[in-house]
This record gives sequence, C-alpha cells and structure tokens, in this order.
Amino acid sequence: MPQSRISRRTFLKISLITTAGVAVSGISSFAYARDIEPDLIEIKHVNLTLPRLSPAFNGYTIAQISDIHMGTGMTQERLERIVEMINQQQPDSIAVTGDFVTHGDITPFVDALTEPLSKLTPKDAGVAVLGNHDHWTRPDLIQQVIRDSGMIELTNDIFTIQRGGESLHFGGVDSYWEHLDRVDDVVAKLPADGAAILLAHEPDFADISAPTGRFDLQISGHSHGGQIILPFFGPPVVPRLGRKYPVGQYQVGDMIQYTNRGVGTILPAVRFNCRPEITVFTLQSA
Repeated sequence: MPQSRISRRTFLKISLITTAGVAVSGISSFAYARDIEPDLIEIKHVNLTLPRLSPAFNGYTIAQISDIHMGTGMTQERLERIVEMINQQQPDSIAVTGDFVTHGDITPFVDALTEPLSKLTPKDAGVAVLGNHDHWTRPDLIQQVIRDSGMIELTNDIFTIQRGGESLHFGGVDSYWEHLDRVDDVVAKLPADGAAILLAHEPDFADISAPTGRFDLQISGHSHGGQIILPFFGPPVVPRLGRKYPVGQYQVGDMIQYTNRGVGTILPAVRFNCRPEITVFTLQSA
C-alpha cells in the first residue's frame, strides 16, 4: 500500500498552527505568571517539634512573611490583604524577615508599608530584621517603618516571651550579605535555657548559626523560592546566599532551617509554580 504523503501546503499549515499554539501558550503562561500567581497567596501551615521548647509554649504559633519588596509588584492594597490574612490566623507572634523594599527612592513607600503593617495583631509581639535590599536603599527609613508599625527590630539582638516563668527567645541577625551579622553577640545575650528562634534574612546563614548549638529554628526569606520553579528542574535562578536552602524546610545539624518563599517579587515581577507564602508555624514541645 503506498505511503500517504503530506503536501507542502499542508505541512506549512500544520507548522503555522503549531507555532501559533506554542506562542499563545507562552503568552498565556506569562500573563498567568505576571497577573495571577503573584496574587495567589498561600497560607502554609508547618508543625515543628523543638526539643528545648517548654511545655508552657506547646501549640505556640508564629506567622512569618518575608520579602515584601514594596514597589516592584507589591502595592499597599495587596499588603493590606496579606495583613488581613495573617490576622485571621490569630498568631501568638509575627515575624518579618527582611527586604521590605527593593531599590531606588523608597520615601514614597514608607506610608504604604507602615499603614498596613501597623494593623498586624499578634497576641504577643511582632519582630523583624532587615534584608540586603533594605541596606541598599535607606535602612534608617526601614527601621522607622518597623518602629512605627509597632514591631520590635532584632538587629543582632534578642527578645524574650515569658509564660509561667518559662521563656521563648527570638533572636535576629542583620544582613549576612552586607557582613553586618553578629551572631556571637546574639548568642551572648541569650540565656542558657529556653528554645531560641533566629530571624536571618539569608537562609544560607544556617551554616553559621547551626554550629553555635543555641538555635532550635532559623527562619529566613531572601530566595523568593526562585519566583519560578520548573517541574523536574526546580528554580533556575536563586540569589547568592539562598542557593543551599532555597525553599521550605531543612535540617542543618540539630537546627531546623525554614525558607519562606516571600510575598513580593523583584523584577521581573512574575511567579510561576511558586506562590507567595505566609508561613504559620505551630510549635510543639518534646
């Protein structure tokens, strides 16, 4: 039986339709990554057992956000909605792990950050550290935002929550990228007893904090999870100091490291298979 043959005209028609289909698919994917997924905020619940956590803090909840990046995709209205979502979780404490802004003149963003963040309603405290982008702009203005929002800035410092004579410690280091971290100072301020949680913007700082043996958990951001996660491949681009622990939970020695995907973006302001994240940790005592 003779083989059927496709005419040149039919072949060109099939090729044109295929090319058009791929182009439309690409345009649709870009539109989704730019206009839809950055607004699909995921509330991710993570249960963690901390050996040094006192039973007085069993069930303690901490909501974490990171990398707001006001001005590159993030708006005041979107941040207002994020704050509402956090408050609905009724967390005991709230942690913001840096990069409130991205670059340039950030004075127009001060009120756009302060007004929503001042509406956060933790039962105990809101704590925050700065990120590398904050230091590339006006860190003094970001410190003002933290203060005016009612949060506690943990720049190489600690803050302790007390319950029934038992303690839960929050520590924070300044930007590792900018060589402003002073973890030895933080450890020196920590009492010998009680679980300790470290806020460190850059997740790869875990290789420095874990060997101190004093922190039960480090929470970070910085990587944005790569903003784009390709199936079977992962994030094609991850920033320096976020490549070893780019997204999610890791065990680093005796310490747990958790990297939040962030709620904002840097340019290009797109997300694909990497939704913005509010993390809600529920702590359990051993």
